[in-house]
Amino acid sequence: MLSRTLRSARWAAPLRVTANSYATARRTVTTDAASAHAEKSAVPAEDDKQFTVSLSPESFENYKIDGPSTELSVSKNELKEMYLNMVTIRRMEMAADKLYKEKKIRGFCHLSTGQEAVAVGIERAITPEDQVITAYRCHGFALMRGASVKSIIGELLGRRDGIAFGKGGSMHMFCKGFYGGNGIVGAQVPVGAGIGFAMKYMGRKNTTFALYGDGASNQGQVFEAYNMAKLWDIPVIFACENNKYGMGTAANRSSALTEYYKRGQYIPGLKVNGMDVLAVKQASAWAKEYTTSGAGPMVMEFVTYRYGGHSMSDPGTTYRTREEVQRMRSTQDPIQGLKQKILDWGIVSEEDIKALEKQAKQMVDKEVKEAEEAPFPESSPGNLFEDIYVPGSEPDFMKGRTLEETHYYSKKA
Repeated sequence: MLSRTLRSARWAAPLRVTANSYATARRTVTTDAASAHAEKSAVPAEDDKQFTVSLSPESFENYKIDGPSTELSVSKNELKEMYLNMVTIRRMEMAADKLYKEKKIRGFCHLSTGQEAVAVGIERAITPEDQVITAYRCHGFALMRGASVKSIIGELLGRRDGIAFGKGGSMHMFCKGFYGGNGIVGAQVPVGAGIGFAMKYMGRKNTTFALYGDGASNQGQVFEAYNMAKLWDIPVIFACENNKYGMGTAANRSSALTEYYKRGQYIPGLKVNGMDVLAVKQASAWAKEYTTSGAGPMVMEFVTYRYGGHSMSDPGTTYRTREEVQRMRSTQDPIQGLKQKILDWGIVSEEDIKALEKQAKQMVDKEVKEAEEAPFPESSPGNLFEDIYVPGSEPDFMKGRTLEETHYYSKKA
């Protein structure tokens, strides 16, 4: 009976696809990092004065909602700061790459080279009181949320001065308003919904960005978080960083629907050019305004690309060609795209660009050196058992493997 059903199904008529739905399916958001436009004559002389930039009409795709305007206001100072931010992240990740190859960094190490526009654009659209949680490709987000290069590299090196005191490594970095850095695929998404719920419960007009990759998009807990967030109209932005590959698997081989911004079904969605920092900024600001207005959650998809492998142990060339990577580097790079625009618009000169790049290099090199010279954590029970409980809430003792390893907390008066 079953085999007969399967055989007959092969000859069943396909579902009818209308011309309109076919056209919609074929639409794609550009990944051109230099697609924005501004009239050079309209750029003010003052560094802090706003002027209008026009994004490409292909910067966004909307689902069940009218999306953001393609016109945004920005100042010369903001543009220079965004360029400096992206260059700093790139140099920091390159330093981590070098240290890993020198065997000074061990274990897992996931770099975001190529995806800098997402972290920088989001941070430029929110405030320190908004919240961010992401997966294990987290170094750039930690830096943008306020961590120092020294604390990030120190953590990768396992030093006491690391952001998690050398205990967390590449995947576990935390600072105020930033909840990691999470190693379990997709597990940060329901946590992000919970952080958003806390914002609503406390009556705060803040949003939460819960970021995950296309490789995590099929996790059941992601959809459970969607459902709960919509039921309670939680101010949370579920943001998929679609870099085209989940580990070594292309998105179209793992996902029946690769339009991740439509995955919320009953939640509005927005697809964004994740290689253009200006498009990311505009979309993120709009999503924040939407979610904090009481309208409920939003699903976003940032179309981006990573130049390296999934992690440092992955060469990244067994499932894609070197030509593909080189093409993205040479034609779609977020840093080079913004550089081209600010030069064209007369925001900076070539000498200014060199000065910004030198500033980033000197700062990163200095803090990497300090991180390398920092001490390792002392091998002591005190270090081992700290930070398990909120200070002041510790029990009298914690059991070790044996009775002799029992650790007693000293109570402060």
